[in-house]
Amino acid sequence: MLFHVRMDVNIPNDLPQAEAAEIIAREKAYSQDLQNSGKWRHIWRIAGQYANYSVFDVKDNAELHEILSGLPLFKFMEIEVTPLVRHPSSVREDDS
Repeated sequence: MLFHVRMDVNIPNDLPQAEAAEIIAREKAYSQDLQNSGKWRHIWRIAGQYANYSVFDVKDNAELHEILSGLPLFKFMEIEVTPLVRHPSSVREDDS
C-alpha cells in the first residue's frame, strides 16, 4: 500500500544541542535504511519549513505505524497520513 505522509518537526528550543544533533543523526540513518529497503520511496523537503512530504510503500497501515513510531524524532513530530490508490487515468505501469 502507498501512503502520502506529511511530517512537521518541532524540536523544543530548550533541548540541548548535542542531544538534538544525536537524535537527528539517528533519524537520518533510520530513514536512509528505509529508503534503501524501498519502504520509504520518496522524501521531499517543504521549502522554508522543517517538514517533509514522503511516500511510503508498505504492507498495511500497521506497518506504516510501526515505521513512523520508530522514527527517533517521532515525539517531536506532527504527522498527517493519507492512503493512496492508483488513479484510473494513470498511464504509467508503476507510479514510482
